[in-house]
Amino acid sequence: MPEISRFFGITIKMFFGDHTPPHFHAEYGDEKAVFDIRNLIMINGSLSSRALGLVIEWASQHQVELLDLWERASNQQELYKVPPLK
Repeated sequence: MPEISRFFGITIKMFFGDHTPPHFHAEYGDEKAVFDIRNLIMINGSLSSRALGLVIEWASQHQVELLDLWERASNQQELYKVPPLK
């Protein structure tokens, strides 16, 4: 699963050819969660409130890029890195 971003100890990944809805995976230590790209809600897993807030803030800044990456991953195309949250 390619890593598309990393910030404040949080790793963001996306699978090639993954199931719908369009989503990304976030990992923070032992915590893992899946987020719907279109409405930016957590659809599986759990994260601490701090990590959750950071992921949502980052995803809201990069929603268009995340949708583009989802399309690329769905078509088995190379993914690119998304800038981290600063």
